[in-house]
Amino acid sequence: METAISFVRHGEVYNPDNIFYGRLAGFRLSDKGNYQAVKAAETLNGSQLAAIFSSPLLRARQTAGKLVKSNPHLRLHISSLLSEAATPFDGQPARKVDVRHGDVYAGSDDQFEQPIDIVQRVQKFIQRARRQYAGKQIAAVTHGDVVAFAILWVHRQPLIPRHKNRLTPFGIADGYPALASITTLTFRTTLGDEMPAVAYVRPY
Repeated sequence: METAISFVRHGEVYNPDNIFYGRLAGFRLSDKGNYQAVKAAETLNGSQLAAIFSSPLLRARQTAGKLVKSNPHLRLHISSLLSEAATPFDGQPARKVDVRHGDVYAGSDDQFEQPIDIVQRVQKFIQRARRQYAGKQIAAVTHGDVVAFAILWVHRQPLIPRHKNRLTPFGIADGYPALASITTLTFRTTLGDEMPAVAYVRPY
């Protein structure tokens, strides 16, 4: 009895001012992002999804909306466990994060998240999904770092920020989960400590 959880990264965001938007409200998909989301939905269209979940953030909900449109019998569930990482960089120029090679964790105080915090909430989401949708497949629209650290966890790798961009050995061709990519974790038993098989698809 296989249970599959397909983590979908949201599509490209409209961000003309090139800021690090993080958990800021109101950042929608660009036209390209909408196209990417449609392609992700088309890729999952034959999967007989049992449920569709999304991060609360607009870009994720819009991406998930394309999946719901392809599965009109399903309604969208929102889960904060799928949200973007909480960091101190929200609203700052993206170049400040770029020069840190995407490390938004080092030096952050306790009110913000570390990679282990992200993995712990992903684990909680997975545990709930495996109980509620045993033997079925669901989709969960989320964010790049959430997927990246989940992949590191599954492969028993250190949860180090710089490692999130070095996922090529684990089948992530771009080194980091691409926009609107689909990373599916498949569990073949009901054992709580089972590490799933991982499959990665970039739909466009």
